[in-house]
Amino acid sequence: MKKLLSSHVWLLTVVLLSVSLALVSCKKEQPGTPQTPDGKTTTTEPVANNAPAPVAEGDMVPLPIELPPAMFVGTPQNIKVNNLEKPLGKARPPRLAPKGVFNVAAGKPITSSDENPIIGELSYITDGDKAGSDGSYVELGPMVQHITIDLEKVCDIYAVLVWHYHMQARVYFDVIVQVSKDPDFIEATTIYNNDDDNSSGMGVGKDMNYIETSEGRLIDAKGAQGRYVRLYSKGNNANEYNHYVEVEVFGKPVE
Repeated sequence: MKKLLSSHVWLLTVVLLSVSLALVSCKKEQPGTPQTPDGKTTTTEPVANNAPAPVAEGDMVPLPIELPPAMFVGTPQNIKVNNLEKPLGKARPPRLAPKGVFNVAAGKPITSSDENPIIGELSYITDGDKAGSDGSYVELGPMVQHITIDLEKVCDIYAVLVWHYHMQARVYFDVIVQVSKDPDFIEATTIYNNDDDNSSGMGVGKDMNYIETSEGRLIDAKGAQGRYVRLYSKGNNANEYNHYVEVEVFGKPVE
């Protein structure tokens, strides 16, 4: 009789121990509590429904730039200008911008401080002809002159590409580029200024003088917002006149 009772007690103990272990195991493996391989639980931070998605590298693409043929070959010689940038000696690397960026200046209206150009028409500046030969550029008078492109909509602007004149190697002085939301440029963002002595009265610039080539000058606008783009210059090392072959503005309208 004692042996039978002892056997029952042992069996009951085994059953109770098994049930206890099962309950403990269920608590460790509750849904929503992830575990590491060693059995330790981890926690995860909730993700906000409105949190912005990170920008993937694939969202940045090269600017859709088409360059005209070179008008002269070789490295320009005997150009003596202060603060002159050394030629890169190779093709300019691609500039990246968000997908959907395009030339928002194509065919857009232009005004100028010189209302009667000496050569050409202001419309040449956004007509897509970048060849740089006779009949594809406009010549403005001497001293400080500017042109203004009306994009007709406020845009996020990522780059401005300007060709002043590339039939021969030249350096244009006091090149200043501004972006604004109002046509009077009362409030403006300066994205380029190589006036190193403030001779144009718009502040001393930190950018360098450069030699004109068929690549044009690519200026980083860093997403500045504006409807109007204004470009200044003050003659060049060959003569006192101001010239423009083409200006492209890469951006996209603000929605």
